[in-house]
Amino acid sequence: MADSSAIERMARTRLRSVRTTLGYSLDELAARTNLSASTISRVETGRRALSLDVLVPLAEALQLSLDALFETEGDDDVVIRPVQHRDGARTTWQLSRVDGRTAAMKVRLEPEAMPAPRVHPGYDWFLVLEGRVRLQLGEREIDVAAGEAAEFSTMTPHAMRAVDGPAELVMLFDRDGQRAHVHR
Repeated sequence: MADSSAIERMARTRLRSVRTTLGYSLDELAARTNLSASTISRVETGRRALSLDVLVPLAEALQLSLDALFETEGDDDVVIRPVQHRDGARTTWQLSRVDGRTAAMKVRLEPEAMPAPRVHPGYDWFLVLEGRVRLQLGEREIDVAAGEAAEFSTMTPHAMRAVDGPAELVMLFDRDGQRAHVHR
């Protein structure tokens, strides 16, 4: 277990790193959190104590969980070893850890009739690696070919199937989309 000062330094570093990665200035983050830019700066540099009254709004604005700020597990094993899961005409390989905000998955679709459209909170994104996919999105049917990607709100009724042979794709789901697709 790391000592408390090392954990605090790590949390401060993560806050600053995520803020800059997202492209937020101190003033922009201040506007999103109702904290002052100087307070945020002092938190990041260690001149202000870490407390819930500042950590909660910062984490929410940066779309982080408090767990993610203070997680001390090492990254010794960064390799993910996907395991194949078959469900009818769909084969999936989970490409990300299930505890993240987003999930990545490789999917192989075999040709079949279009499944019933579904609706759930979240957003889906996919890139067709091989073959062609027909995406039913509301009343529209959209063909997505190898090398093309699609992104859509999953509150629109949607379904997909392979066209003219198997198709392989990589899919990304936000947290709500992950729940609906991974835990069918």
